[in-house]
Amino acid sequence: MTAPELVLGIDAGNTKTVALVADPSGRVLGWGRGGGGNIYVSKREALAALDRAVLGALEMAGVRSQDLCAAVLSATGADWPEDFALLGAELEARGWGRTRQVVNDAVGALHAASPSGTGVMVACGTSAGIAAAAPDGQTWHTSYWQEPEGAEELGGATLRAVYRAELGLDPPTLLTARVLALYRLPSVEAVLHAFTRRNRRPPGRVGRLARVLLDVAAEGDATARSLVERHGAALGDYALVAARRVGLGRTAFDLCAAGGVMRHGSSLLRGAMLARVREGEPGATLRGGSPEPVVGAVLLALRAAHTQPPGEATLHGWRATLTATLPPATLFHT
Repeated sequence: MTAPELVLGIDAGNTKTVALVADPSGRVLGWGRGGGGNIYVSKREALAALDRAVLGALEMAGVRSQDLCAAVLSATGADWPEDFALLGAELEARGWGRTRQVVNDAVGALHAASPSGTGVMVACGTSAGIAAAAPDGQTWHTSYWQEPEGAEELGGATLRAVYRAELGLDPPTLLTARVLALYRLPSVEAVLHAFTRRNRRPPGRVGRLARVLLDVAAEGDATARSLVERHGAALGDYALVAARRVGLGRTAFDLCAAGGVMRHGSSLLRGAMLARVREGEPGATLRGGSPEPVVGAVLLALRAAHTQPPGEATLHGWRATLTATLPPATLFHT
């Protein structure tokens, strides 16, 4: 099968890399998955994950790399100019697309969530990132300016809250029982020991505690609610910075949320973020139901494959077709 109009979209995150091959209508023909794709963690492993995901997608679609018209990589770790240069060179060396583009993963997530590709995206998963884009093309992402992070930071805050409650520095919290149950340990001291002893092998990823925290906050626990609301407000502060950096201040704009932490059933984190943003920019509207971030990479690749900017009807058509032909949800589980 030879189809020069085919496009490749790749989303490289901290825990997984997903690649999709799509035809000019946005119909997904093949997909693949690799491991974590952050070059700051390991360049070698990130590039290996990239190869595994893309080669799997090409094989499933029954096409070759030279059949690709455009390729877009939306990547965690695409932060500084040298990162974009490195990743762009790797795409070129592999011959993936005649047109190639590398964007920060928050930018890709924004294009997945917003039909126009404009607004502010707050992506909060294992880590966090925020991107903003204006109708005139201005784009900015937080990169290493970002302070409030994702599941790992929330998990660490949960452990600190449990330790402080155990010492009587703070009131008792339901988090204690949930943490003990998750790690199957008999006491808070045993948890502390497990995470701090010499030659330690932690009982599990601390990021798993983010769900525990959000669950307990939704049940009304004061300590948990305070942690979640504080984190949401901090994300909102940085979302305000992003909006104003691209000139969205004093306008109506979409505030989008994506990532595993943001997908939690409770609206507490999202609500706290939105409340903080609206304190400074009342025109912000929270947009829910964000599709998988790799959709944004494919949409950007479809744009790049066209010599003329696509109209609104075309964009909506691509999005609808992509959404209808996405791989099974299990491909995206972490």
